[in-house]
Amino acid sequence: MSATWIEEEAPATEAWTDDPASTDTTVADAEAKRQKGIKIEREAHKLEKRLCRQMGQAIVDFNMIEEGDRVMVCMSGGKDSYGMLDILLKMQQRAPIRFEIVAVNLDQKQPGFPDHILPEYLAKLGVEFHIETQDTYSIVKRNIPEGKTMCSLCSRLRRGILYSVARRLKCNKLALGHHRDDMLQTFFLNMFFGGKLKGMPPKLTSDNGEFVVIRPLAYVAEKDLIRWAAHRQFPIIPCTLCGSQTNLQRVQIGNMLRDWEKQYPGRAETMFTALQNVVPSHLMDHKRHDFKNIRPTGIADDEGDKAFDADDLPSSAVAGLGALAGLAGVNVVSL
Repeated sequence: MSATWIEEEAPATEAWTDDPASTDTTVADAEAKRQKGIKIEREAHKLEKRLCRQMGQAIVDFNMIEEGDRVMVCMSGGKDSYGMLDILLKMQQRAPIRFEIVAVNLDQKQPGFPDHILPEYLAKLGVEFHIETQDTYSIVKRNIPEGKTMCSLCSRLRRGILYSVARRLKCNKLALGHHRDDMLQTFFLNMFFGGKLKGMPPKLTSDNGEFVVIRPLAYVAEKDLIRWAAHRQFPIIPCTLCGSQTNLQRVQIGNMLRDWEKQYPGRAETMFTALQNVVPSHLMDHKRHDFKNIRPTGIADDEGDKAFDADDLPSSAVAGLGALAGLAGVNVVSL
């Protein structure tokens, strides 16, 4: 997905002259450019407010950051981690509590990796940071056959190293840059390929039980991060491991979700809302809901069986059902 936030100013095609007609045209062009600049700044301000509001809401909803926390912000060099650090620093200034931020990058010794970019950026920013250098690239390339997915091994190696760094830096929380779209992709990946209704939680304990892992961008859409990265002109560093694998199932799921959103704007938001409104009694996991001991209660229950009723869907959702008839293997039945 791509988006342009600030367009480059086109070079002037006419010189300023004393000719009245030419002067009028040039003045009009200058005013048009000025008005365009004002609009761009206004939109940038709205975007910043939205990003801050969404991150703040996630922090509050899931109690992600508390008084005295020392948060290790994991920096990959991609738009998401840049955006997370940028907004977190803004939130730190206005937060009602005191917490520390340490930016950490794992240099995996990928060939051609510009290892000067992040240190220079972070030093200029004035934030405390640490660069950890570990040659995981060679380990992954040596152990994963050509054409096979490298994510699993790479992820395990990174996780172990980052836990070690967090321990040394005395951080109690690790912040990862996953956003709303990542969470939706994970949900569908687990459903389609893992046979689980399982997503990517906004907050959880690390697998060794030592740290709390948080995702402050949980409510943020990827398209907004793309626009913010362009506006802030982050020095993006491409990944030659994960980012270079075009055959990943996650990539295919991402394309599917973007196609859905393009055809039916707002669908991604509706699906994300569904992840926050789970009804275990209306699924089929007998370990999560005591189906075996269900008995008549004699008491009316709004969550009771309505199998013979039509689902009360929003009008926008009903309007979109017609399009499903064009999908192979899908029948739409009107009651």
